[in-house]
Amino acid sequence: MIDSVRLTPHLDEFERKDHHNPKVSIILPARNEEEFIEKCLDSLIDQDYSNYEIIVIDDSSDDSTNKIISEYAKKHSKIIPVNARSKPDGWMGKNWACMEGFKMATGELLLFTDADTKHSKNVISLAVSNLLSSKLDALSAIPKMRVMDFWTGITLPMISVFLHTRFSAIRVNDPAKKTAYFFGSFFIIKRETYEAVGMHEGVKHEIIEDGALGKKVKEAGHKMKIVRGDNLIEAIWARDRITLLNALKRLMIPLYLQSGKIAIGIFFAVLFLLFMPFPILAYSIIGISSEGSFSILLAVSIIASVMIYLGAIIEVKKLLKLKIINVFFAPIGSFVVVLGFLKGLLHAKNNTVSWRGREYFMKDHIQNSINV
Repeated sequence: MIDSVRLTPHLDEFERKDHHNPKVSIILPARNEEEFIEKCLDSLIDQDYSNYEIIVIDDSSDDSTNKIISEYAKKHSKIIPVNARSKPDGWMGKNWACMEGFKMATGELLLFTDADTKHSKNVISLAVSNLLSSKLDALSAIPKMRVMDFWTGITLPMISVFLHTRFSAIRVNDPAKKTAYFFGSFFIIKRETYEAVGMHEGVKHEIIEDGALGKKVKEAGHKMKIVRGDNLIEAIWARDRITLLNALKRLMIPLYLQSGKIAIGIFFAVLFLLFMPFPILAYSIIGISSEGSFSILLAVSIIASVMIYLGAIIEVKKLLKLKIINVFFAPIGSFVVVLGFLKGLLHAKNNTVSWRGREYFMKDHIQNSINV
């Protein structure tokens, strides 16, 4: 984790080289985003990069999202509104919306982002310059995660500690490692690279489509990189307690669909890595006077608990930039992670997935977004 903080490059820190200014097509899918999409569009309209278009796809929203998109399109010529057609069988909703938007794109570069993301004024200029100066095929940026409720605030540091065990950005940036993914809230990719890996059609059934697409890019031998953009981009991972649990379930379900045994093994690994040190610590304190073996148990549980807290502190202070008070609730946050993963296992056994108000039947769809 310390290496991730030190060694992951920043979006605005690179050796700039002369390059042309290719047209960028921003592809922005939106489903029931009336609460957030205006701020996202405002941040995209106000960019200092001149050669770009914003393709906004309404993915069958049943709130005022479509109306907001239409009103913005009338005022700003850069915005191209798209109403996604009915989703075909076998497609995840967001993946279909992205393909619908791509069909309207005319840019040499494609920038995918989410409707609940906010962007600094110079983020497109920096992304294009970083991509071209570094001779990359794809570039993704880690955003600052905006926390909207107590439960996300105490859980996000713990799930981030777990993800760092295998999914650090420095592993993605190492060509010798197989680890690869994009952050769906912000990744820019050359059009020719996107088409070569099969576009979103090639990952149409993937629940974690940004992970699957990033994996295909790296496996195909294209040059990709993840950078820190937490000073330039702000995104939302979960909006309340319900969406938090759904986001955790979404991480576990693809693993179970790959291999039930591996998914169950990972569940128990997370259980003992993140949560069990705390109840074991309490148990060993209670029994310390009865047997000598409790002294060993106490020492081990103290070390494990301290390590978890240290990981949470690094996350909160250096990466997530949250208030330190969130760290004190680490045992509760760990329990929420374990509970969310357990719910994901139980849900996946039914071969159905609920996401953004839709139900997907996944029996015949092998997931390939995450390998552990």
